[in-house]
Order: sequence, then C-alpha cells, then structure tokens
Amino acid sequence: MPELPEVETVRRGLAPLVTGRRVVDAAILDARLVAPHNPATVARDLTGAVLGAPGRRGKYLLLPLRHGARAGTLLVHLRMTGNLLHRPARPADGHPVAPHTRAVLQLDDGARLDFLDVRRFGTWILLGDADLAAHLDARLGPEPLDDAFRPATLRRALTGRRAPVKALLLDQRVVAGVGNIYADEALHRARVHPSTPGDAVSPAAVRRLVEAVREVLALGIEAQGASIRDYRTSDGGHGSMQERFAVFGRTGEPCPTCGREVVKLRVAGRGTHVCPSCQRRRAARGSRPAGGMPALRRAFDPL
Repeated sequence: MPELPEVETVRRGLAPLVTGRRVVDAAILDARLVAPHNPATVARDLTGAVLGAPGRRGKYLLLPLRHGARAGTLLVHLRMTGNLLHRPARPADGHPVAPHTRAVLQLDDGARLDFLDVRRFGTWILLGDADLAAHLDARLGPEPLDDAFRPATLRRALTGRRAPVKALLLDQRVVAGVGNIYADEALHRARVHPSTPGDAVSPAAVRRLVEAVREVLALGIEAQGASIRDYRTSDGGHGSMQERFAVFGRTGEPCPTCGREVVKLRVAGRGTHVCPSCQRRRAARGSRPAGGMPALRRAFDPL
C-alpha cells in the first residue's frame, strides 16, 4: 500500500507538471471511484478547473482546484494499488488508455493524468475548503515529519493503551501516513517489539521511536518510495526503498544489525517482520507471568 513516502513522491513529481494547468476534459471510467456521487457530475465539476500546487496530508494527495469563483480540492487516496500517472503530450493518437484506468484528466498542454487501480479501492472526493479541513481533521493525527509529532505527543497517544504498539502506529489518528512497511522498519530501528502494549513502551523507547519514524520516512522519500508490487512514481518509474529494508519482507535473512534471522509474525492482523534479538517484547504494566512472579527485567525493551 502506498504510504507517506510514496504519496509524497507522487506529489513532488506532479507539482511542476500540473500546477497552473487547466482540465479541458475529465472522464470517470469507474463509478466506484467517486461513489456515492454521480461520476458524470464529478467529471463536469472537474472540467474547466485550474489545478493548484499539489499537497499531501498523511496518505492523501491533495489537488487544489479553482473553477471561476469556486475553489475546492480533489482528495485522492491511492489505497492499495492506485497510481496517478502523468502522460506527457504526444502527437497523433497520444497515449492509449491502459487496463485498470479508472479516471482520466486531459490538461490544456496536451498532457494527461491517468488514475490506474487494479484492486479498485482508491477514492476521489471533491471537497470545499471547510469540508476538507473537517474531513482530514476527523481522520488524521499529526504529520510525522512536522514539529507537532514529538515524543510527548506519541507518549500521550500510547498512555493507557493495551493494543500492540504497531497497531497504534498504523492508526492514522495517532500519526498520519505510517503504514505496514514503515511501521516495521521504524520499530526495528527503535529496538521496540511490535507486540509491546502501547502503555508498556518506555519513555526512552518512545523517543527512539519518534526519531526512527522520521528517519525511515525520510529515507523512503529519498528513495522515491518502495516499488514492491503496484506502486509507481508519477512518471511510471520505480522507487528503490525496497533495496534498503532492514526487516520488511526479509523473513529468514540476517538482521543487518545483529545477524539474527528475521522472523515474520502476525500483529494486529498484519504480517510483521521482527528481529527477535534486537526487538524484545516488553510486558504490559502490572502484568505477571504465569507463575505469578514479576516480569523479568531482561524481557523488557532496553533503555
């Protein structure tokens, strides 16, 4: 699934190509993309609009639009397999429409924006400014690369929570934009076991985790995302973050930190990659082992 680095890469790729361009024609080829709204109505609202500089919030791509005196934003969520591709202008027959294309925006410079989505989970929503803010604020927590995401912020979100810390990182209301890949990478870098209850993550581990989340996301952006299956950059290229993974997708391979074999677990219903040596599970506060004795200190996440 495209996560923050992948969406940010698409945003950066599109910005110089679409900012200030006018949509001369729009076609919604799959009604599910804009449901419950009428696809013909959405296409009509998009046609004639001038695109502003693309933005991003969490995993959402934001395409600002101005249509005369009206302004709004096309909120694009790539979900599992969505790709928003820029097709440069070509003479004669132009670009054939590829399989799994769900929408096409024709631009005034002859270029085209195609939205491809094999699994058909992606969504487009047209929102006014006030509705956009309410929509995002209700669903998303702080941006992990902004100053608002601090150890104290994460500590508050984990306090009193018995859910696994990985599940909490995947909760977009805790931190926006982190998904399965970058959660695994950040937890490994921070030396935190993904099954550790949120309330059992020590203050020192929280500080490491905040730093690790920032670092792996920055690496992902630098590598233009991870092209494991469907994700492509806006020009159809591939990211290379998959070549830098420490644990994700590396089951049975040596941990780059200690050499121990990486294992795959199920945590919060998600496939999860862990180094058993670098990442030790910490018990929930007040818990006891089966014999009633206090949990051993050596089982705790190292400070």
